[in-house]
Amino acid sequence: MSASDPNRAMTIALAGQPNVGKSTIFNMLTGLSQHVGNWPGKTVERKEGVFMHGGREIRILDLPGAYGLTASSEEERIARDFIIREQPDVVIMVANAAAIERNLYLLAELLALPAPVVLGLNMIDVAADEGVHIEPAMLEAALGVPVAPIVATRNEGVAEVVEAAIRLADDPRSFHPVRPQIGAGHKRALADLRALIGDHAPRPYQAEWVATKLLEGDREISALAQGWLPEKSWEKVMTLLAQHEDAVLDVAGGRYEWVGRMVSAAVERPRLEAVNVTERIDRIALHPLFGMAMLICVLGLTFWLTFAIAWPLQRMLETGVIAPLREWAGTALTGAPAAFSHFLTDGVLGGVGLVMTFVPLLLVFYAIFGLLEDTGYLARVAYLTDRFMHLIGLHGKSFLPFCLGFGCNVPAIMGARVIESASGRLLTILLAPLVPCSARFAVLAFLAPVFFGQYAVWVSWGLVMLNIAVLAVVGAVLNHTLFRGERVAFIMELPLYHRPNMRSIGLFMWNHTWSFLRRASTMILAVATAVWTLGYFPTGDIEQSYLAQLGRVIEPLGGLLGFDWRLTVALLTSFVAKENAISTLGILYKAEGGSLADALSTSVTMASGLSFLVTTMLFIPCAATVAAMKQETRSWAWTLFSVALLFVIAVLGGALAYHSASWFTKAA
Repeated sequence: MSASDPNRAMTIALAGQPNVGKSTIFNMLTGLSQHVGNWPGKTVERKEGVFMHGGREIRILDLPGAYGLTASSEEERIARDFIIREQPDVVIMVANAAAIERNLYLLAELLALPAPVVLGLNMIDVAADEGVHIEPAMLEAALGVPVAPIVATRNEGVAEVVEAAIRLADDPRSFHPVRPQIGAGHKRALADLRALIGDHAPRPYQAEWVATKLLEGDREISALAQGWLPEKSWEKVMTLLAQHEDAVLDVAGGRYEWVGRMVSAAVERPRLEAVNVTERIDRIALHPLFGMAMLICVLGLTFWLTFAIAWPLQRMLETGVIAPLREWAGTALTGAPAAFSHFLTDGVLGGVGLVMTFVPLLLVFYAIFGLLEDTGYLARVAYLTDRFMHLIGLHGKSFLPFCLGFGCNVPAIMGARVIESASGRLLTILLAPLVPCSARFAVLAFLAPVFFGQYAVWVSWGLVMLNIAVLAVVGAVLNHTLFRGERVAFIMELPLYHRPNMRSIGLFMWNHTWSFLRRASTMILAVATAVWTLGYFPTGDIEQSYLAQLGRVIEPLGGLLGFDWRLTVALLTSFVAKENAISTLGILYKAEGGSLADALSTSVTMASGLSFLVTTMLFIPCAATVAAMKQETRSWAWTLFSVALLFVIAVLGGALAYHSASWFTKAA
């Protein structure tokens, strides 16, 4: 490498283990100038953005969190392949200063790759609170790598670490790190492998790194090396590897010895008997009894805040904005064709416009979800639920995809890839749609106050608990019938509690809400248009429309659940997107001169309303989720099995709710 033009565009890669604050730094630097997608051919999220520094454009990528670079997971493969093949100008490795030893192991692997590295010690304030004191200058001298302390939540040190990265990228010849060495027992084997590989490894792969990975037993690199080397050379490689099967211990041992030397040079740890803040909180949060009580309170508080804050705002938007806008549009289009006028007032404003009033509900939900994730509490929930997950043949790691399901079932299903066991992964995928996503939560938050008034919070909490109970029962049945397989132990990192970053939470809220608004302007608009068209033609009277005719054909099924044909049609349109249930009800009940809530409260009984909510919460997932299930299971049989199972469960649950509520109402 050579010094480069100081005005050229530059690429920086952010690397680090999970929960070290990479995303916070990424959001600090890029703001809204970022793009979130997937890595090519992968389901792992790719975050890329740009920012300006001294008139210079800097491209930055937030690599997936990885504990190492041995390709034992999709995230590790993506991170190392990007650094090797794309060769960013510099890598900023973000480390959790309070867990410096574990984080330095990843740095040991990064230093073997071609890109220069800057170390950012994030959460240095948390480390100090935990009694861990690090001398950045001494650590930099020991590592031979630029080191910068950071408190990303307060935007402290972020500019300094970027400055250090740019200086290093502009003068890569100044990069002279102290790299770990393999244990003495296998140094000769490493040299022999390096000689056999020679120039056969194509650029950008380096013979030293390939030889090390072969000693570690890296399957991906082994397959590549077999294709690069002549047959006789590969046979010699295999012979060497067979003679040094325990070399992986010396490779890892060399790295740990290196980590120990670096830590002893610059880190002072607290007394063993000292109790830190995280341990004090976890005495309650991880307690089998108090921890579950705390989790239930958190869920209850989530619903209470949603109804206390978002519901009044949603009602204000519906009655104060959408209803007057529909009335104004109807008056303004008096001379226009009747079909066009009705389409805008009933189809667009009555359907899509009503769904847009969900925004306050979603903002509150994502704010709470982002807060729990950013503080480190969600990881505790996974640990806390591990013993319950074992009852259905899973472990706490499956709870992480389930947590994602509260936002959207699609990433929940894709997130099942973290489950090592094939049977556990499949079972997680089949159960994930029973987790109420934000769209179902929004429908619930909209309709529960309509049917149950002041008891809406308790009903909503009960319905979510119902979903979780059904998930547990279905999981237990499937586990003891179809999935009697091997289960693996559950190992996960519990990050330290730390102050949430409001900027990161705000961007989390914005990205997910903007995704909803895009969906509302496309998919939901298309469905609302189709529903309005079928509900308007051929006569303009909804009772004589094609949609009414279709609804009456399937009304006998809806009758079992206490539905009229309009509720039945609304439930079916929710297959495309759950929010369509509200837009369809807005069109079918019209609610001219008033709100949909008023129309439903006078047209639908409490028993039918409860049945509709139970069925909606348990109903087959949206089309995007079904597509994700097919992609992840690679089987139409399992996908259709899941759809059929959820349909039967939803119908049985709705029918039981309707008839039980009807009996209770009559008895009362």
